Amino acid sequence: MSPFDPTHRRTSTERSVIALYRIAHAIEVLLRRRGKAARLTTTQIDTLLFLKYARLDVRTVGGLAQRLGVSYATASMVVDGLERRGLVARHGLPNDLRLVGLRLTEKGEAQLAEIEGALDGLQAALTELTPNEQAYLDSMLQRVVRSLQQIGAVQVYEMCWGCQFFRAYAHPDNAATPHHCAFVDAPLADNETRFECPDFVPMPERR
Repeated sequence: MSPFDPTHRRTSTERSVIALYRIAHAIEVLLRRRGKAARLTTTQIDTLLFLKYARLDVRTVGGLAQRLGVSYATASMVVDGLERRGLVARHGLPNDLRLVGLRLTEKGEAQLAEIEGALDGLQAALTELTPNEQAYLDSMLQRVVRSLQQIGAVQVYEMCWGCQFFRAYAHPDNAATPHHCAFVDAPLADNETRFECPDFVPMPERR
């Protein structure tokens, strides 16, 4: 039975699926409204957000393709359009000259600053819940996200803090790079831990 059929929304699961579908649609509408004034599509907005918050070394066309869930060619076309408008620029990566990195221009950063409040309406709706209700909803939604991640329907990008591979202050004698990532087996500077990482794996839930 399909939850899209209103006659089949009899269980909590089916009603929750439709509620999440409506929320996803609402987010799309909020982003589209904010992007309309700037003549940006939701995909272009997602690209600008990626280039602001993703880990520095994954800010490439390939990294963007993975983030958006599209082909390399499609991601390249998105970048081309933003580059023509002066919002994005290509540059060489110092650690690997074979790769071309992407970055926001000053114009791109200014444009994104006008868009980032797009989800204020959703945040306001959530603040109508009590703190306990918000905490419970957060816990349940994180479980749903993890289940979707396991089937490849979503890729979670988060900061190092809270990741299974992150070792905070593993190098206390090194002020420049006090932390460590076990996934890439490399030390990390504090500012490097503040970006979203595609290799993030959440800590196991406490039982």
